[in-house]
Amino acid sequence: LPPQFSGLLGTVYRRGNLSFTPDGNSLLSPVGNRISLFDLKNNKCETLPLATRLNIVCVGLSPDGSLAILIDEEGAALLVSLIGKCVIHQFYFHKPVHSVSFSPDGKKFVVTKDNLAYLYHAPGKKREFNAFVLDKTYYGPYDETTCIDWTDDSKCFAVGSKDMSTWVFGAERWANLIYYSLGGHKDVIVACFFEENSLDLYTISQDAALCVWQCDTELDGLKPMPPKDAAKEKKAAEDDEELFEEPKGEEIHGKADPSEQETRNKVKYSRVAKYFFNKEGDFNNLTAAAYHKKTHLLVTGFASGVFHLHELPDFNLIHSLSISDQRIASISINCTGDWIAFGCSGLGQLLVWEWQSESYVLKQQGHFNSMVSLAYSPDGQYIVTGGEDGKVKVWNTSSSFCFVTFTEHNSGVTAVTFTSTGYVVLSASLDGTVRAFDLHRYRNFRTFTSPRPSQFSCLAVDSSGEIVAAGSQDSFEIFIWSMQSGRLLDVLAGHEGPISNLSFNPMKCVLASASWDKTVKLWDMLDSWRTKETFIMSSDVLVVTFRPDGKELAVAALNGQITFWDHENAVQTGSIEGRHDLQMGRKELDKITAKQAAKGKSFTTLCYSADGQSILAGGLSKFVCIYNVKEQILMKKFEISCNYSLDAMEEYLDRRKMTEFGSMALFDEGGGGDEGVAIPLPGVKRGDMSYRHFKPEIRVTCVRFCPTGRSWAATTTEGLLLYSLDSGLIFDPFELDIDVTPSNIHKTLSQKEYTVAIVMAFKLNEKKLIQEVIEAVPSSEVDVVCSSLPELYVEKLLEFLASAFETSCHLEFYLIWAHKLLMLHGQKLKTRSVKLLPMIQFLQKSIQRHFENVSKLCEWNIYNIKYTLAISQQRGMKRLAEETPGDEEELDSDSDYLM
Repeated sequence: LPPQFSGLLGTVYRRGNLSFTPDGNSLLSPVGNRISLFDLKNNKCETLPLATRLNIVCVGLSPDGSLAILIDEEGAALLVSLIGKCVIHQFYFHKPVHSVSFSPDGKKFVVTKDNLAYLYHAPGKKREFNAFVLDKTYYGPYDETTCIDWTDDSKCFAVGSKDMSTWVFGAERWANLIYYSLGGHKDVIVACFFEENSLDLYTISQDAALCVWQCDTELDGLKPMPPKDAAKEKKAAEDDEELFEEPKGEEIHGKADPSEQETRNKVKYSRVAKYFFNKEGDFNNLTAAAYHKKTHLLVTGFASGVFHLHELPDFNLIHSLSISDQRIASISINCTGDWIAFGCSGLGQLLVWEWQSESYVLKQQGHFNSMVSLAYSPDGQYIVTGGEDGKVKVWNTSSSFCFVTFTEHNSGVTAVTFTSTGYVVLSASLDGTVRAFDLHRYRNFRTFTSPRPSQFSCLAVDSSGEIVAAGSQDSFEIFIWSMQSGRLLDVLAGHEGPISNLSFNPMKCVLASASWDKTVKLWDMLDSWRTKETFIMSSDVLVVTFRPDGKELAVAALNGQITFWDHENAVQTGSIEGRHDLQMGRKELDKITAKQAAKGKSFTTLCYSADGQSILAGGLSKFVCIYNVKEQILMKKFEISCNYSLDAMEEYLDRRKMTEFGSMALFDEGGGGDEGVAIPLPGVKRGDMSYRHFKPEIRVTCVRFCPTGRSWAATTTEGLLLYSLDSGLIFDPFELDIDVTPSNIHKTLSQKEYTVAIVMAFKLNEKKLIQEVIEAVPSSEVDVVCSSLPELYVEKLLEFLASAFETSCHLEFYLIWAHKLLMLHGQKLKTRSVKLLPMIQFLQKSIQRHFENVSKLCEWNIYNIKYTLAISQQRGMKRLAEETPGDEEELDSDSDYLM
């Protein structure tokens, strides 16, 4: 059962426009050629399992939130169902699209490309043969269009342009509306907004100027075109259409300067005000804007990272803040006007700001440069990543959010790992330090350094978490430290080349080190750190890793071979020729074919699966291969990306990009230098930064299997990709015979033969049926059922409980099951602990997550109860103090009466 793509971590925003869903609780963010949905209420993020061919440039969301149009750099569009999370229709606009916007009634949408606006019929509730039908083509602007906004009743829309003008067009033909341009700006139009239920318009230009346009006609005052004129124009448009190969719909031409006779008794616009944002001169280009019609809130973002909140139409400044020093690329406001989303493409930042309370709802940022290394926590709940930007980030696998970032390193991080407890993260860096971070207090509590400054290229920690080892890139030595004291214990010398990888045996205190000197050495940590064994390889060794049970060693070398060793007897048990499976893509500037380039390629990262039966391998290619270790065959190749915005993706030369002068990729656009064509530096893998336009190369830097065995992750140029088993879709029977049917299971259950019913349900292996049977067992009977369950089904039941914990609300009931099973069958399970470890860790992960959630809730409730008691006691004391004087007066009056 192959794992499916389940999520993209590590990158939260690249480029394009952000969109809030109609309920205002979720945010759609383009991430390269994929789209992520951030659920802000439930604090979760998911990446939809679909992708465009190139990076997404703009996203159009339908008013009901069920459909989205994703358009990439070349104008290829996908119509996506956000409910089914699948592609409904594909369409090609032939040219790059600048913006797309649905009408408020959801019946039409406008797409702008070049200097034209195209009005399409939006796909409806029923299935159409062609989902995108062109209705009208609007001519008017002289330069490229930049933005769109609709009136609330979907009658008209405005289009901004780079020619400093804004055009108002009608979605239908209106007798008293002629299409003419509104000027008044001295720079590119960034955004235009209609006022609520009005034709009044705001236009904002890049030089930070705002024009307020007043219309002399209400929306109700637009008069429909007489039917005769409309029919005549339609016929003329159809006649014109026959001359064109591509249908253009009804053509509508606007006029920049209509005559006085044409404007008589027509809709007129007049500019009533013009405001400037940068009065002090401390802001540069205005780059993004958003307007909330109900609250009259205008948000503007600048290239300096500053944003303003203004109230219109009076242009009152509410407040001004700075996000970072990077350009704000996109702004969006949710339906209630409380939350504002900001996207910064320079840093890959995504922020959601609640402006009234001045607090962050969401603040996420990926690695600035590419990720290099990753590691799973022992329970599979967290992933730590290290990047070339020197940052160490920890991600939650269930919510997909980064919850802590450590920035202590001064140079690129080369390796990261968790200790066996799961509460300490270790990272090695080129700055010459290995740092230990505490996940309880979020601080760097230990820093390990070498006597002479060394660049550390790899890292390993033993199963006890006490011995830390790091390999040096320049001095060819391995440094050993004590975690407890932070002291350098020993320096292991013996390799004659840079140390490329280290790995501790999970069962013994033995360290394996791989080096470019074509050897793998085993060091015994308990016997004076002596070399126990040296394996001679035929090529430079890049990776070494132990099987989870510690009985086998896998080694990947520069010649593309993966070899397997029985390290106890120093015997090679097998090898895989992996060169042909890497399938390297051809770079834009390569002079040789992809096939020739692949000859020198190899796997740079290896990882055993949790059960040790298969091995994952990745390298400088878009493929991750999974091999069966015993049979030494390729089981599956995962294509981690189909994004052609990255380099080394195409297998063959694209003839369309070839001219008589050479490849189009060699033309450095906008470079007006006299030097001619820049020759790329040899060995540059990330794309040459000296280019004005550079493409990062697709590669897999690290792959790791989750200890629970349910998923695996890879750090790539795209980000951190997660693949997990989706077992809900596959019928997978087990020891099935003719009598095992759902009706027989229900019959057995009604006769209260619970153990037999459970065994039958597992034979049929349908999750819903198993759940139904288990939940039908009374809690008082759990002990008896667990003791009479056959050994084979104990493991299956534990595995089911682990997955049921993820979603079920019957927490105590399932905990009783888990407790009884482990108490009664613990000793027998212990004998097969190595094989069962992934499943036990999966169970631990599920229980731990619930424990954290419930304990937080309990602590919060205890605090609330204490607070309530304190308040009530204060009020009680106050009431007593108020009542006491009154009682004394009553006593006095009684005594007077008695006298």
